Amino acid sequence: MSSSVQKDCVAMILKFLEDHNFKEAAHTLERESGLFFNIEYLEELALNGEWNVTEKYIYGFAKLEDNKLSTKIYFEMRKHKYLETLEKHEYGKAVEILNNDLKVFAQHNSEWYKEMVLLITVDNLRKHASLSKYGDTRSARASILREIKKAIEENPVFLGKFRVLALDSPRMSNLQI
Repeated sequence: MSSSVQKDCVAMILKFLEDHNFKEAAHTLERESGLFFNIEYLEELALNGEWNVTEKYIYGFAKLEDNKLSTKIYFEMRKHKYLETLEKHEYGKAVEILNNDLKVFAQHNSEWYKEMVLLITVDNLRKHASLSKYGDTRSARASILREIKKAIEENPVFLGKFRVLALDSPRMSNLQI
């Protein structure tokens, strides 16, 4: 099947799923096909602090090692997940995030990683010099989302994948669902 036909088929299925309120199925198809990236869905996930789901969704389009912009996207998501975990005083979970999610970035900047480790000892993140502008959780999420979106928009891995479902191609207009 040509990529054009495949893309049209996936677009039709996505349209059907959305028209019939199968949102999760639509997002799964977006992620698994890697053809259509839904920025509004990313915004929803990030603003709700669903960092694991956000990362899983992005993984359908970009891998950590693809390029510097992809690395930045993963770094920002994981860092923010860590900071929110610290903010909730869930230190065991924070250590897991450090070891499982953030340690990969230590090779690029060991000083930054040491600083992240030391944050476990800080009682109030907002009093730490590097996080004094962190703000409340909602505004911090909005701020990090802007950074992530900027990196996504500049990332060549996402080129041509931004979700615009225009079902006006001749093949699609002749189909009846």
